[in-house]
Amino acid sequence: MKIKSLFLKLAASAALSFAAGSVHAQAPVSLLNVSYDPTRELYAEFNQAFAKHWKTQTGQDVNIKQSHGGSGKQARSIIDGLDADVATLALAGDTDALHKNGKLIPKDWQKRLPHNSAPYTSTIVLVVRQGNPKGIKDWDDLVKPGISVITPNPKTSGGARWNYLAAWEFAKRQYGSEAKAKDFVTALYKNVPVLDTGARGSSISFAQRAQGDVFISWENEAHLLEKEFGNKIDFVYPSLSILAEPAVTVVDKNVDKKGTRKVAEAYLQFLYTDEAQDLIGKHFYRPISAKAQAKYAKQLPKIKLFTIEEAFGSWEQAAKTHFADGAYFDQIYTAK
Repeated sequence: MKIKSLFLKLAASAALSFAAGSVHAQAPVSLLNVSYDPTRELYAEFNQAFAKHWKTQTGQDVNIKQSHGGSGKQARSIIDGLDADVATLALAGDTDALHKNGKLIPKDWQKRLPHNSAPYTSTIVLVVRQGNPKGIKDWDDLVKPGISVITPNPKTSGGARWNYLAAWEFAKRQYGSEAKAKDFVTALYKNVPVLDTGARGSSISFAQRAQGDVFISWENEAHLLEKEFGNKIDFVYPSLSILAEPAVTVVDKNVDKKGTRKVAEAYLQFLYTDEAQDLIGKHFYRPISAKAQAKYAKQLPKIKLFTIEEAFGSWEQAAKTHFADGAYFDQIYTAK
């Protein structure tokens, strides 16, 4: 009986060892995160953290690739066949296009994760030359004669749309009407010498190529520029800016085809963990967790912000009014 009992224990132990070994022997899985321009550094570190977490939880290696560019252009690439497992784009309007134009995700995709599937926020600031030689303090300084403004193209860049809408709402509140806001934004774009396709391209134009007097920038990109070119640039917070809410989603059609839904969903859920929220603050995005907000409060100060819904009703309405073919931006840029 003792020998039989020992044999059963050894057999059970071997079975457990085999089961554990089979978990660890799983083939590696690959994910493609298609994102917008300034998130390169954030996701490079986040991907390492998630890969370690996934390995610990499942025994499986995960290889994560990143693709970056103007948000609107990235959305079009996914619709045209770029095999993204997850899309972490600059604005919900670009993500909506994955449903409207490709049926790649469900219409109610924003309801699948907390905070309307936006695990971090950001805003728009004004980056200037060291010492602010042109005395730029607010949006109305950008329309003065002789001021050269760097901002990307709203047709291809999500960040550019946030920039445009922040300037528009400032002018509408400052001068009292849609017509005057349009005049203001028209004057602003007359001061824009070139439209890069994405925020990182505009960042390079301003910081490395020394183009322009002011760069309308994501807040996190401004901090990165300050770290790299601290002796050459400053940045200022305008009196009013926009609450930017970059949203994330699994690309359902792709993950179901590739069999990666489980890991792709876990990847996005991990953005809401304490570890990831700390990384988000570290990379100068605004975390949604109270703990990380408190930790990074000094570098991400409270400022006066408005939301898309407050000013424009929805992303759908803003896109129709301002960025559709023949809408306000086309009228403004043609008039330039």
